[in-house]
Amino acid sequence: MNLDDKVCYCFHVTQRKLVNWVRLNDPKVPSQLSACGGAGTGCGWCIPFLKQIFARGVAARANAACRPAVADNAFADMTPEEYAALRADYVKAGHGTPPPGAQPLPAKE
Repeated sequence: MNLDDKVCYCFHVTQRKLVNWVRLNDPKVPSQLSACGGAGTGCGWCIPFLKQIFARGVAARANAACRPAVADNAFADMTPEEYAALRADYVKAGHGTPPPGAQPLPAKE
């Protein structure tokens, strides 16, 4: 996935927005990323990914000279379509309910 791909489909929050938010706001715990456009407060699918973005931000602050690569996360090798399909499976399995206005689940192929 690229920086401009959505991480939170419920509130349309991109990875770039989250990475920059962490850099600018220095959150102390991962749950504070919800202040970035409501990320993680809809169906809940993106919470593990928000935790990864938070951890990369903490690592970057610990070593300011070392900028973490996007490839350092579990969803870097996924396409946006694969990420969306996994979210759809998560929601359809009853693990979360997207709010009104969330990106619709992809149609079955």
